[in-house]
Amino acid sequence: MAYYLDLFSPETYEAFLKSSQDISGFRIRQLKAAKRIYPGDILICYMTKLSRWMGLLEVTSECFTDETPIFYPENDPFIVRFNIKVIAWLDKDKAIPIHDEKVWKTLSFTKSHNPQSSKWTGKIRSSLVEIEEDDARFIEQLILSQASNGEEYPVNEEEYNKFVSQRIRRQDKVVSVTVPEDEEIEERSEENKEETVRESIQMQALSRNARKPTSLLVG
Repeated sequence: MAYYLDLFSPETYEAFLKSSQDISGFRIRQLKAAKRIYPGDILICYMTKLSRWMGLLEVTSECFTDETPIFYPENDPFIVRFNIKVIAWLDKDKAIPIHDEKVWKTLSFTKSHNPQSSKWTGKIRSSLVEIEEDDARFIEQLILSQASNGEEYPVNEEEYNKFVSQRIRRQDKVVSVTVPEDEEIEERSEENKEETVRESIQMQALSRNARKPTSLLVG
């Protein structure tokens, strides 16, 4: 058994709540990664925007492709699919923030970083990335415990509703699909921020120099 990341946005989280919760779907470019996943493997679900761990899904089939529209009435892009079984699923106000101290100081990819940094986000950029066993088992137990008797982490409903502002289009089907937001980076990396600042400073300097009068040396 192995553990893999399954990314959701608030919008697709809400779509899953409205579904029969028996299929998880991914884009065709993730077919190669999907073929590494087998029945019995666990998808650990993470919600971007809120930065929270919120579910465990057990894979119950090998991956298959099916172009039958499920999430969208037509041209559904999430055609790489698994049958799944829900092990645990948390309400958004019970979902566990990755910045919670007990989580942040335990996960291998966060504990060495400042909580204000975004350098750690490389580990959660794409669905179907394998999660290291120690990290996975820690998150698994945390979600299971939270599902049975967890504390609340209040959500700003106004902000949350902005994330779910786009209307979700679904057909009334026998099967349904969870649609992870693959390759969604929550925040710009710290390196990109620094590069942007450097470029801004350079442009400002060039602009200032362009405005200075030039002197011609005549020999």
